[in-house]
Amino acid sequence: MGHLGALFLLISPLVWLHSQAVAGHSLPACHKQLEFRCGDGSCVLNQLLCDGQKDCKDGSDESHCGDKGCKTAEFSCRNKRCISAHFCCNGVDDCGDGSDEASCQSCTAGSFSCGPPDACLLRSKVCDGRADCKDGRDELKELCSSAEPPQQASSKCSASEFQCGDGHCIRQTWRCDHSPDCADGSDEDNCDQNECQVNNGGCSHLCLDQLMGFLCSCPDNMRLVDDTQCEEVDTCLETDVCDQLCVYINGSHNCDCHEGYYMNPTTRECKVKGEEAQLVFTASKGIRWKNLAASYLRELAPHLPGTGPVTAMASSRTLYWAPQGQGLIYRTELDGKAQNAALVLTTRASVSGLAVDWVNSLLYWTSPELGCVNVALLDGSAQRVLVSELDQPSAVAVDPLRQLLFWTQCGTSPRIERAGLDGRGRTALVDSSIHQPVALSLDMPRQLLYWFEQKTRSISRVDLEGRHRKTVIESNGYLDKLFGLAVFEGFVYWSDEVSRSICRADKHNGRNLTVQQSRITSPGGVAIVHPVLQTNGSPICKCASTVCQQERVIDLLSENPQFTCITPRKGQNESQEVPTISRTVSGSALSDPTMAGILSLIVFFSVLLAGLTVWWWREEFRPPRSLTELRLSLKESRDPLIAQGVHVGPNASLAKETLLNPDLDGEWRSNAEDHLTGFH
Repeated sequence: MGHLGALFLLISPLVWLHSQAVAGHSLPACHKQLEFRCGDGSCVLNQLLCDGQKDCKDGSDESHCGDKGCKTAEFSCRNKRCISAHFCCNGVDDCGDGSDEASCQSCTAGSFSCGPPDACLLRSKVCDGRADCKDGRDELKELCSSAEPPQQASSKCSASEFQCGDGHCIRQTWRCDHSPDCADGSDEDNCDQNECQVNNGGCSHLCLDQLMGFLCSCPDNMRLVDDTQCEEVDTCLETDVCDQLCVYINGSHNCDCHEGYYMNPTTRECKVKGEEAQLVFTASKGIRWKNLAASYLRELAPHLPGTGPVTAMASSRTLYWAPQGQGLIYRTELDGKAQNAALVLTTRASVSGLAVDWVNSLLYWTSPELGCVNVALLDGSAQRVLVSELDQPSAVAVDPLRQLLFWTQCGTSPRIERAGLDGRGRTALVDSSIHQPVALSLDMPRQLLYWFEQKTRSISRVDLEGRHRKTVIESNGYLDKLFGLAVFEGFVYWSDEVSRSICRADKHNGRNLTVQQSRITSPGGVAIVHPVLQTNGSPICKCASTVCQQERVIDLLSENPQFTCITPRKGQNESQEVPTISRTVSGSALSDPTMAGILSLIVFFSVLLAGLTVWWWREEFRPPRSLTELRLSLKESRDPLIAQGVHVGPNASLAKETLLNPDLDGEWRSNAEDHLTGFH
């Protein structure tokens, strides 16, 4: 026991130091701006604080929500902050969680809200020395003492637009046309000057001054877009005679098809090779699917009904869908049984758009209430907000081969935007002459983006840079309230809630309208499933220009998602490219002198402990000297069961080899275990 006592005295400091190090450094580092640390050390998003549900295991996110009461003249935010009641509905997120603007009257850009019971004011009436709101908030000292106008009043107009004095945007060509289009008439002020001398009139190329206003013009081989911008003319996209590849030579168009397609010799259309594609759509009675050439419908997950967006992983024939308004995302196999549907994710709000990244095994979706685009691992083990501060995002699409993410907004500033898969490099593709884009789909072979415009009831398209815009389908009796949109071969498919049908038409000009399925109760999302639509690609790495040829780690917990390539360990299957989630350790934590000292002591005591353990083991279990003189023949088995002369059957040698070699086949190992069980 003396040896054990000495050993205990040596272990005690080591255990204490290790516990201190673990207590100080093993907990995950919560994001200061996005996450709240629970009492048990785990992290939850700030938006989950005081929402009436316990998201921390110990309930600490809901434990102090009613401790602090706000004063009579203050507004109580959802995140427990107190702000002046005058700051409510001023167009500024003063709470930090948006709760002070959540129930306000919706005022247009360039106007000021007087609060829920009052009206909206023009920007020119704010801080004009006269109280126009009932509570006088438009003349508050806190508001008017700032040199900057209210944030809600500010409006960023595009280069093709003129900003009125009240912040509204109108077309540049409407300026100085002797017809006031701004509410304050500012578009007709200073019209005696040469508009082309000021910012070239907003024209991208040529500006021609007129007696009344001005005109923008373009060089040869370019065309005018949105009255002020010039873009190069793409004769292939202008004529739309090719389904996929197009080369314009000597006045004629030469068409071709991508790999995986063949050209129909009669129609010159590109048709998919191999297996037939499936059309999948959601409805109020569940998910249904059919072969494109067949009329028979098959049901999936009828016990989980609900209209909502749907997307597919073609390689595994797996479907992901989100019933409308439930904040849930499910997964099922296209050829599987209905009862095999599984819940993958529980989101913080409803899901309006859904897209799968088949290269990096990620799932993207839009949340209109929270105003964000989200990303998660396909197995649902981690999720996060990717792009925030959006105005009613409604749809999302992803092109992992080109590392691009697309989404639409339907709020006060409707637009279509693009960013990298990590949410960075955000840019607007379409921000003019667009009103309510509610559906989005990619034509992968042609690298075109299609969307449905609810207000004009039309389907339009642009390339992935926002150029060569064209309206291809206009209202035709089956295009009134569209939900789902998909592009395949030479057609665009959609679901229409008014006509209760799934339709398709020529993706170039809207001709050849065909009703694929009729009498559907509340049709929802639409998807086409075929491997050619999701061709193989290498997963992206940390740098946008690098691809992983080996294994990659996807970190969703950093400020921006990081895609990192790593070398597989020896013996690891390099073909398994399943993304994992990791939390990085900051450099400051590793360079801390205290931590370095603790680590040094731990290493020292670990080595010392190992040496003492080996010495103590030899001393305690050293056999008697008389036994050490015995010799074991090299031909004798060292298996204790066999050495004692125990007979275990004809397969005794097999059991011996199994015990000595743990890498043998599983069947041999099972036989050995059976023999050992019988012995006992």
